[in-house]
Amino acid sequence: MIDLTDVVAAIITLLCALISAFLIPYLKAKFDTEKLAKIQTWVNAAVEAAEMIYKGAGRGEEKKAYVKACLEAHGYALDVDEIENLIESAVYDLNFIRVENDETEISEADNPEA
Repeated sequence: MIDLTDVVAAIITLLCALISAFLIPYLKAKFDTEKLAKIQTWVNAAVEAAEMIYKGAGRGEEKKAYVKACLEAHGYALDVDEIENLIESAVYDLNFIRVENDETEISEADNPEA
């Protein structure tokens, strides 16, 4: 009978190497992307809520503190720079949507038949 122990051991070693080289990094990247998407969703919701709660200009620090508190309440402890970047991105998106809505309302007012 032929001893296949060495062949089986080599195949198992090769499979472990492939899993370590390709599958684990892929899964880490996928979960990091999903986690970032969830965080971005919470940031967007918190920014919109802060805009509604703290109306008026000059209240940016209060709004940022509110968003940071919301993130911490949901268990997201991030680096200060990461949080700042996510908040700024959400504010930019919110302002961009507002500008688009204003332009749509203006164009509808200019052309009421459309």
